[in-house]
Amino acid sequence: METLTEKPWFQHYPKEIPKTVEYEVATLQSYLKKAAESYPNKTAFDFMGKEMTYNEVYESALKLANQLRSIGVEQGDRVAIMLANSPQAVISYYGALFAGAVVVQTNPLYVEREIEHQLNDSGAKVMICLDLVYPRVANVKEKTSLEHIIVTGIKDYLPFPKNLIYPFIQKKNTGIKVDLDYHDKLHSFTHFINKGEAKEIKLEIDPKTDIALLQYTGGTTGPAKGVMLTHYNLVVNTQQCEVWMYDLKAGEEVILAALPFFHVYGMTTVMNLGIRMGFKMIIMPKFEPKDILKAIEKHKATLYPGAPTMYIGLLNHPEIKNHDLSSIKACISGSAPLPVEVQNQFEKVTNGRLVEGYGLTETSPVALSNFIWDNRKSGSIGVPWPDTDVAVLSAETGEEAKPNEIGEIMIKGPQVMKGYWNRPEDSAATFKDDWFLSGDMGYMDEDGYFYIVDRKKDMIIAGGFNIYPREIEEVLYEHEDIQEVCVIGVPDPYRGETVKAFIVPKEGRTVDENALDEYSRKHLAAYKVPKLYEFREELPKTMVGKILRRVLVEEEKKKIKESAVKDD
Repeated sequence: METLTEKPWFQHYPKEIPKTVEYEVATLQSYLKKAAESYPNKTAFDFMGKEMTYNEVYESALKLANQLRSIGVEQGDRVAIMLANSPQAVISYYGALFAGAVVVQTNPLYVEREIEHQLNDSGAKVMICLDLVYPRVANVKEKTSLEHIIVTGIKDYLPFPKNLIYPFIQKKNTGIKVDLDYHDKLHSFTHFINKGEAKEIKLEIDPKTDIALLQYTGGTTGPAKGVMLTHYNLVVNTQQCEVWMYDLKAGEEVILAALPFFHVYGMTTVMNLGIRMGFKMIIMPKFEPKDILKAIEKHKATLYPGAPTMYIGLLNHPEIKNHDLSSIKACISGSAPLPVEVQNQFEKVTNGRLVEGYGLTETSPVALSNFIWDNRKSGSIGVPWPDTDVAVLSAETGEEAKPNEIGEIMIKGPQVMKGYWNRPEDSAATFKDDWFLSGDMGYMDEDGYFYIVDRKKDMIIAGGFNIYPREIEEVLYEHEDIQEVCVIGVPDPYRGETVKAFIVPKEGRTVDENALDEYSRKHLAAYKVPKLYEFREELPKTMVGKILRRVLVEEEKKKIKESAVKDD
């Protein structure tokens, strides 16, 4: 096999991008310390008008770290964070790391069943969460290892008078009035931090072996698994981001933080990169096209990492022509395939560059990308990043595939995970020698550019979220009126794919879409809930009774094709 220095993609590397990088063997939290030393009075982020300097963020994180230690958090303990994008999300992330803890990112959309699984699997001792999700956390607390819950609200870091007005808006929009009775196991985030001391805690951490993050990812063969990412994994991928985006200037760029920090993509390409390079982050608590357009124009944002649905949402907004988006320099799109027409249209509107990248939670996450300011191939996921080797595993030979031969994408590099938390068998099955097996099918062309032809078997990608049919099917199978179920993804012009469930009711039973929608929303995060249902007397099966999911997928594709012909 070739050495990494002989790989075909290196011929396309511009002189500004090195083939190999000298990475810092450092903790992730050291980025915030260095930023505070280099840019103490520079604005680290703007959150709906509330600004904090790098020194203020650093001191807040240290205060939180010392308070976490005061309630029993020790090095290696897990601290779960269940927050939307906000100052608290940044402070909590780095504060937990300064305390020596392992961060467990938890999606705020999770329902009780999902929260309970993740807390029990990780063994988290502390949860930092939004007030709006606290009832869900409180309902499962006694079934988990949680000892303390720290609660914050969006209003806590809003400027005056927004901080006074917001609770009324929140109650109007959600119907929820948050009024908690705090005690020694339930803490107010702001009061908790204010009691802390802004001093460093002496830690003995080996960045190459010690875990910084447990990032949970779904699986087609069971419940979500905790991906163990070391400090070094995350430091490396952040530095790779920096060298790939070589035209960016430290301390000068403005990065739009609309990707969720609880997802590894937003965590690395927005939060960690922004902190490392001293950028100003414009933190958006959720994606609202109108608010994004205003923020880009107002703050002259130069970077906007996102997902295809985000760019589609902006391009289709009726007010896009009323906003100046020309400040945008670069965007890397991930989480789902980027349609070429979206790429072209967005570049016309902004005069910036939008390219597609590829990665997984297990690769911290970025492994490949198109060049931003240099040669790119539309429809391709680009070429491997520095020090990253990518190959295609031939299904026929079990060896490395030839150019243009389809097989499984496999990756090797310093950003590849340590393994799955408490799952040695799953970890072993995911590697072939030193290669991480992605589960995605693709090929490499003669020039060294890679292409994905199919996502992980059966996985649905809707709005940038990875959705695994088996999890939804297991929930629906628990319904007393359902005999059989099969879930697939069907094409959706906005979300990429949407979830469709094929249902066979039990004999003599009836069930309708409304009832199933209500049922599903009680047991699944909103983005996993099927948007379409089809009721059948039977489902296609193999001779041994296995449901033929691909037959249903092909039927849907045929319907769409026939419908398009009729419309023409």
